[in-house]
Amino acid sequence: MLRQKSTTGTGDAMQVSPRRISIVGLMFTAAAGLMGCDMPVKTSQVTPAPTAVPALTLAASSPFAQVSTLPFHLPPFDKIKDKDFKPAFEAGMAQQRQEVSAIATNPAAPTFDNTIVALERSGQMLTRVKDVFFNLIGANTSPILDQTQEEMAPKLAAHEDAISLDPQLFARIEQLYQQRAALGLDPESLRLLERYRTDFVRAGARLSAADKDQLRQMNQQISSLTTQFQQTLLKQNTEGAVVVDRLHDLDGLSSERIAAAAQAASKRNLDGKWLIALQNTTDQAILVQLKNRQLRERIYKASINRGDGGNADNVANVAQIVKLRAQRAALLGYASHAAYVLEDETAGTPAAVNQMLAQLAPAAAANARKEAAAMQQLINRQAKASHTKPFKLQPWDWAFYAEQVRKARYNFDESQIKPYFELNHVLQDGVFYAAHQLYGISFKERFDLPVYQQDVRVFEVFDKDGSPLALFLFDPFARENKQGGAWMNTYVEQSHLFGTKAVVSNNINIVKPPAGKPVLLTFEEVTTMFHEFGHAMHGMFSNVEYPMFSGTNVPPDFVEYPSQFNEMWAHNPQVLANYAKHYQTGAAMPQALVDKLLAAQKFNAGFDTSEYLAAAMLDQAWHQIPAGKTPAAKDVMAFEARALQSATSGEGYVVPPRYHTAYFQHVFASGYSAGYYAYIWSDVLAKDTEHWMNTHGGLKRENGDLLRAKVLSHGYSADPSGLFKDFYGRGPDVGPLLEARGLAGAAE
Repeated sequence: MLRQKSTTGTGDAMQVSPRRISIVGLMFTAAAGLMGCDMPVKTSQVTPAPTAVPALTLAASSPFAQVSTLPFHLPPFDKIKDKDFKPAFEAGMAQQRQEVSAIATNPAAPTFDNTIVALERSGQMLTRVKDVFFNLIGANTSPILDQTQEEMAPKLAAHEDAISLDPQLFARIEQLYQQRAALGLDPESLRLLERYRTDFVRAGARLSAADKDQLRQMNQQISSLTTQFQQTLLKQNTEGAVVVDRLHDLDGLSSERIAAAAQAASKRNLDGKWLIALQNTTDQAILVQLKNRQLRERIYKASINRGDGGNADNVANVAQIVKLRAQRAALLGYASHAAYVLEDETAGTPAAVNQMLAQLAPAAAANARKEAAAMQQLINRQAKASHTKPFKLQPWDWAFYAEQVRKARYNFDESQIKPYFELNHVLQDGVFYAAHQLYGISFKERFDLPVYQQDVRVFEVFDKDGSPLALFLFDPFARENKQGGAWMNTYVEQSHLFGTKAVVSNNINIVKPPAGKPVLLTFEEVTTMFHEFGHAMHGMFSNVEYPMFSGTNVPPDFVEYPSQFNEMWAHNPQVLANYAKHYQTGAAMPQALVDKLLAAQKFNAGFDTSEYLAAAMLDQAWHQIPAGKTPAAKDVMAFEARALQSATSGEGYVVPPRYHTAYFQHVFASGYSAGYYAYIWSDVLAKDTEHWMNTHGGLKRENGDLLRAKVLSHGYSADPSGLFKDFYGRGPDVGPLLEARGLAGAAE
């Protein structure tokens, strides 16, 4: 997953610059205690639009007052305190409003430099603080940071509106847009002008004064509510953790996993017990090994019930977010929030997304039924052999019995391969090795640079000619103050305008074993590392003039393409042989085990694809509702049930969605609203590229250089579809994706 970088990395992508405009934007999420369900937010809770530019300055001692002097402008984490963010936000907004006011009121006729480039240059202090703040909110939050997020969200939304809805500023942009053919701009500069005009129009610049006022209120409310969702989700994951009282209930888990659960319990003063933390997905990885069926059911139900009632209830937030998004879309002239979002994505329309999802769902469901039947047969055989009553396969049984069937079918299970997937070997000899072979880049770990948490590692990245390219931060372990899942973020964006190179991070949530124990990974975790590093390279390879277009600032249904393509190297024979070494002996994984691993990769594809499609369809169901038709809080879960019944064709009782509504962070707090389909849309491009690589010699420099030159270096400076066609030679072909997922025949 990419934590969308357009504005803050979390929240609602509906305002100016769903990419980046040097303006903060509405992807900032915050909580202002807006739990009023369908009740309107009181006027006192909405920050009024600024009428004057405040004269605020930031103390020279602030770590955000000046550009960092560290290599690559790495933030000075050792000097940044939680209390530094609020004054830096206030001063950064004030500074940018002064800069933008000067642009809007400039008596000189508008030019590309004094208007568009000037906007790109504005808000540098604000960019510095927000890029650190929102990365830490996801990776290493604290009560002070949470409070700052709540307090600043409506102010930042108002700040963005003050810029995007400024009639004088838009008039200058519009004048330049109408004169664009005569300006003699280079292609990237012309695209920058066109994107500014498009983003301002989509942000409401052409609305009436009264409608702008209404839009401002909606934006601030949504900004607060999406942050409330995010912060509540972190509470859900913490409070929903399952406490186990008896050691024998953990039968099936490795000794390392049991020790980690004991350590987690001890941190909560639950000595003598074991704590099972929840991942952010519906399915919980621990269910694969856990033999105790009652405990599997407890963990599964703890997972799916998160956010639906109790102290960490997200249902009311969802009702309000969906309602306000639909109303805002209508105000801007769109039939639904999905129609608004998708107009500016590669997909184009809700109909196109619906068609693609509908094409894939039947074959995925058919495969899932076959998988379920095989597991039910195994359950029945075991019951007969043990003279017990068989039971019907349930969602909490799927992972456990899928693993049993896989063992029987392929003579293979995860415990056989984990000793060959030690974290550092995977990183250095797998992820970095593949990147070096394909693109020529190399890595040197830096121990002299500050980090925000002791487990974070920093690597300097060198280009193929040996010149410095980027900094890469790697944050691998789960923490209670860290959001679930895996993602990439950017601390500094590449830009020739500012002379900056990229500083990017990968965040993963691997369970940290007790001290002295090796960090051994599942193959899914290995693949996740390759995936996220694909995002990282997209950021590092950026070679653009303007920050708006840098790196991963592309539509969600294109941003997952480089990351999903990079997954191919996890199972590439050459790369696998280089990193799959036993952590104790250094011996290579036996070829027979490699063959089993690769043969088993398509196993359970029906479940994997069905759970994803169900979530993608649920996202579309929520965001294709027109204004005035959204459900009240009391009807949210009933709406979800109807949507899932339709999406899964009745398979939902066994194949639940990857995310239920109340913990669907992607669409209610991370910038993927109406965009969760992006993963499979991008995977079509990824599998085409994998096919191209395999037919052009695989892991060799010429192939990497071409992909970098044609796609990865351009960011959003050119049309994404055009970039892919320029590389691939034609438009995308769904065939390789269908073959990879075992869905051949699902679509024409």
